[in-house]
Amino acid sequence: MADNKMFCFQCQETAGCKGCTISGVCGKKPEVAAMQDLLVYVTKGLSAVTTGLRKEGKKIPKEVNHLVTMNLFMTITNANFDREAIIGAIKKTLKVKEDQLARLDHKEGLTEAALWNGSEGEFEGKAGTVGVLSTKDEDVRSLRELITYGLKGLAAYSKHANTLIHDNEEVDAFIQEALTKVQDDSLSVDELVALTLETGKFGVEGMALLDKANTETYGNPEITSVDLGVRKNPAILISGHDLRDLEMLLEQTEGSGVDVYTHSEMLPAQYYPAFKKYPHFAGNYGNAWWKQKDEFESFNGPILMTTNCIVPPKESYKDRLWTTGSAGYPGCQHIPGEYGQEKDFSAIIEQAKACPAPTEIETGTITGGFAHNQVFALAEPIVNAVKAGAIRKFVVMAGCDGRQKGRDYYTEFAKALPQDVVILTAGCAKYRYNKLNLGDIDGIPRVLDAGQCNDSYSLALIALKLKEIFELEDINDLPLAFNIAWYEQKAVIVLLALLSLGVKNIHLGPTLPAFLSPNVAKVLVENFGIAGIKTVDEDLEILIG
Repeated sequence: MADNKMFCFQCQETAGCKGCTISGVCGKKPEVAAMQDLLVYVTKGLSAVTTGLRKEGKKIPKEVNHLVTMNLFMTITNANFDREAIIGAIKKTLKVKEDQLARLDHKEGLTEAALWNGSEGEFEGKAGTVGVLSTKDEDVRSLRELITYGLKGLAAYSKHANTLIHDNEEVDAFIQEALTKVQDDSLSVDELVALTLETGKFGVEGMALLDKANTETYGNPEITSVDLGVRKNPAILISGHDLRDLEMLLEQTEGSGVDVYTHSEMLPAQYYPAFKKYPHFAGNYGNAWWKQKDEFESFNGPILMTTNCIVPPKESYKDRLWTTGSAGYPGCQHIPGEYGQEKDFSAIIEQAKACPAPTEIETGTITGGFAHNQVFALAEPIVNAVKAGAIRKFVVMAGCDGRQKGRDYYTEFAKALPQDVVILTAGCAKYRYNKLNLGDIDGIPRVLDAGQCNDSYSLALIALKLKEIFELEDINDLPLAFNIAWYEQKAVIVLLALLSLGVKNIHLGPTLPAFLSPNVAKVLVENFGIAGIKTVDEDLEILIG
């Protein structure tokens, strides 16, 4: 890509389902896209060096592993729009890469990315040559990007676990080795397909790591009724996915007169026992990420974005939007803090004290907390309901929500499901139906919310547990269907993880990924039964019967 024109097709809403070339539909500008391309490139270079060091039997410092995962996380859709922050990450990565390169005895065969060490004045020109389109073969490009986007999702899960001082050296080594392999022009399409499935296998490992980190730190999620109304105190709204940021914010706001509300993907934090001890942990405000322009306006107080899912803010509340961790937006205040450090939230707390209380936008409650431990506790009544015919089928409706009008499909699909079908969900896709009155089956709610997209591991464990209970040889023999909505790269690693577990016949929508070439899509269809969505009636017939 020599003309410095951006090209990005990593998310579901990419322009025309082909690729954003002028400006990102997400709000990402070409100059930001270019630096993100370069950040991925130099991270691949660092990974080639660390992979070489491991082959020599040398240990990689945790800080280097963390840098790789943070870099990938920063380039996920809607995470970081701040060009200067991304440039800072590029400079840091080049410095760390040179330090690690000096430790490497055998430098022959290193990739071009591993050897490049340009100055900032060269960044823009280099970025124009290392983007997605620098791989000319369409099928190789498709598989390289599918793997890279899966690695971005895996890096996000790893980063959250790392924040809670949980690491998996094997996962880190795989991420870096895979980033090295996608630079190798000698790999065949078949070898890249195999690497894609291996990425899914390590996706399961990464999700297991995060599940362990979350539950050991905060307890197992439990059935919880979450308030949707508001109180009369000034408040901070916390969005994104990072539970450690929430914990620090709750600790620092305790006794301050400032309440804390969750938003979008932070809703499932309400289900963890450790957070229930805070009386000022008020409830959930709003819906999925894409509605934030209206909801952040009416919240009145400051908003803390801990990860991806930022929509470029209105000027009217931009001074109330704060970022931390992998998130960033130019003109918004960023709260720093490295792994294991206590972040200082005093400034956002002081701003909150001067703001009016939130404006109420809805009332009532919502129930969730059906992660694997809680569902296992309900295993007997669930199994009895299946055996008695009260539950005919489970349908996994996990993943992401988004702005596309066609996503109304998921609301209508949920409404149209027969009364003897239970929805298993995780991720913000649930906001399409989690406030509908879908009732219960013998006291079992018809929507079982396992948590964030980060908690999709629970859905895999639940499926495997049911397979064990019903003594089935094949997970695909379960009364279980998959109708998954995707938006960004964490959904990609969830998909690859399911494929690695042998799950077939997954329906994926609202559109199939633009980064799948016709030939790669054909492989997924023929080998795994991947399909796009049709109409509600057609898919009900296919998935439920």
